[in-house]
Formats: sequence, structure tokens, C-alpha cells
Amino acid sequence: MSDAAQPTAAEVRAAAEAVKTALDRHLAAVERRSGEDDPAVYDAFNQLAAAAEAYDELLYDRYDEVTPFEIPGTGDSMPPYTGPEEPSALSVLIRRDYSVAEPQRLMAQARRVEAADEEGVGAEASGTVHGALGLLFGEFEPDEIASRHKEFGLEEGDSTLWVTAADETAEPGEWLEAPFDQADPQLVVCRFDVSAVFDDEYDDGLDDDDEADADEEESGDVGSGELDEDLDTDLDDDFGPDEDTEPARPTAGR
Repeated sequence: MSDAAQPTAAEVRAAAEAVKTALDRHLAAVERRSGEDDPAVYDAFNQLAAAAEAYDELLYDRYDEVTPFEIPGTGDSMPPYTGPEEPSALSVLIRRDYSVAEPQRLMAQARRVEAADEEGVGAEASGTVHGALGLLFGEFEPDEIASRHKEFGLEEGDSTLWVTAADETAEPGEWLEAPFDQADPQLVVCRFDVSAVFDDEYDDGLDDDDEADADEEESGDVGSGELDEDLDTDLDDDFGPDEDTEPARPTAGR
């Protein structure tokens, strides 16, 4: 880099002051946080990361020196927020992964849906995994399936939820052909991730008594309904009762 293109000493000093200010703001946001996933803390974190990165670059360009700061890359965190300061609309983007752990249980649930359908719509579709999935996701809300996945023979994988900001609500039908094309990470206000990797970290911090308490807390009913109470009895006779597993722990994505 030529001398003419190098930042001035004053610019480096200003960047250092910006890091100090961002540190104070981050600490203040942490001290005032309303919960584990407070968006204000994420915002302060991003501002601190951006300020530290800018200072590191200017320091290197001017003095050929670096800082000990480890700046998270885009693969480890969301990029800095560049959306509207006062959004008037938002979008919630959700991805949930499942594996079909018990195909017979899945198809048995679908057969019950078919049997309850007086008009016989989708008859015999329950005979295949593909058809059973279509029936069940057409009958039950995604949140209900998420909370009762074991009843449907499914096993949870990773999931994520993004809340993105916008200046105005999209027109009806505007994005239906490509609903995820506008999933801009720089418009994400907050995000929440669930993954088995967090389970491993959580389990390592629990002793045997804590694990027993956690299992007892999470072993309550997650769904109810006449159709499904009967089905649970039938399926337990055929396949045995479900085994309790430690629930995935939601964490912030940044």
C-alpha cells in the first residue's frame, strides 16, 4: 500500500476510540439484558465486532501491527445489521429438520387421519412414507408436529428461526414463488438455533441428579386429543413406548 493510501494516525486513533465506546455499550447492554436472548445484546455484540475489525485493519495498514482480537467471520456469526432502524414490518423464517425414525408409526398416524376423513380425500396415500408425510403436514400445524414429533415417528434434527426486518409488508402473493430468496442475513434482527451440538455441551455440565430433574421436567404431555390418545396406546402395543431424550437447547445464533 502506498503512503498516500494509508490511513492517518488520527483515523487509527478514532477507530481505537470507537472500540472503547463499543465496549462500553456492549457491557451496558449485557448488564441490562432482559433474558438470555436479548436482541440489544446481539446488536451491541455486532457493533463491537465491527468496530474491532475496523480498528484492526487500520492499525495494520498504518503501523503493520495487529490486535489480539478474534473477529468472528461470516461462517461463525451473522453479519452486521443494516436494516431499518425502526422497521414497520417483519418476516419470520423457520427451518426444521427431521429424520423418519419410525416409518410404521408415521404411516399409522396417517391412516388414522384418513379414517377420520369422511370424504375419503387422499385415501391410500398413507401406504407410503411420502404420502403419509403429505397427509400429516396437511392435517397438523408445523408447530404441533414440532412439539409432538415422536408421536409421528419423527426425530428432530437442527432447527433455526430468523426474524428479519423490513420497511413495509410485502404485497399478497409477492414472494410465494421464491419465499426464501430474500433471506438477507443483514436484515436479521435476532435468530434462535437448536442443534444436537448444544445438547452435548449442556449434558457435559449436568451431574446425574440434574439430568434426572431435567428429564422429569420435560416428560410431560406435549399434545392432547382423542384421536392421538387412542393412537398412542395402539402404537405402544406395536412398537413399545417412546424413549425420553434430552430436548435440544435453543441458543442465540451469534
